[in-house]
Amino acid sequence: MINKVPNVTFRTRVRDESVEGPNPFRWQDVTSEELFKGKKVVLFALPGAFTPTCSSTHLPGYEEKFDELKAQGVDEIVCLSVNDAFVMYQWGKHMGVEKVRLLPDGSGEFTRKMGMLVDKDNLGFGMRSWRYSAFINDGDVEKMFIEPDFCDNADGDPFEVSDVDTMLGYLKEAHKAAA
Repeated sequence: MINKVPNVTFRTRVRDESVEGPNPFRWQDVTSEELFKGKKVVLFALPGAFTPTCSSTHLPGYEEKFDELKAQGVDEIVCLSVNDAFVMYQWGKHMGVEKVRLLPDGSGEFTRKMGMLVDKDNLGFGMRSWRYSAFINDGDVEKMFIEPDFCDNADGDPFEVSDVDTMLGYLKEAHKAAA
C-alpha cells in the first residue's frame, strides 16, 4: 500500500463570475499538495461518472453523510474518477452534488501513481480507477479500503468496503481510540 499521496497536478474547471456568456468557466490547476497538505481528507475513487453503482450508491452515500464525516474531524470529502473536468462537472450537476468535491483525474496520473489504475477496455472504458476509499491525513495515507479482487477481476465492479458507512465506522473508531 502507498504511504503518501502522489504529487500530481489536476486540471479542473471552476466557475468564474467575471466571465460573461454561455461558458463562465476557466481552467484551474490544483496540486495534490494543495488538496491534502495540512488537511484530513476522505478520498473515494470510482470507475466512472454516470455509471450505475457510482451514481446510484457510491457518490450519493458520501453526499448524504457529508456532515457526519465532517463531525469526525474531516476537512474535505473528495470523489475522484478518471474522467475529464467537463464530464465531472456535468455529473455533479446532474446528481445535484453540493458538498462533495468532484475531482477529475483526466489522464489517470494520480490513479496510476496510487497503484489503482485498471484496464476496463473490455467494457469500452479504457484505463479507469479501481473502486476504493482512503483517509488521508496531511498527505499521508492512513487507511485504504480497496474493493476485493483488485487486478484479479478488472471485469467486475465490487462495492463492499469503499462505501461511506465503512469509512464512517473507521473514523468513529479512530476518534474513540484517540480520545
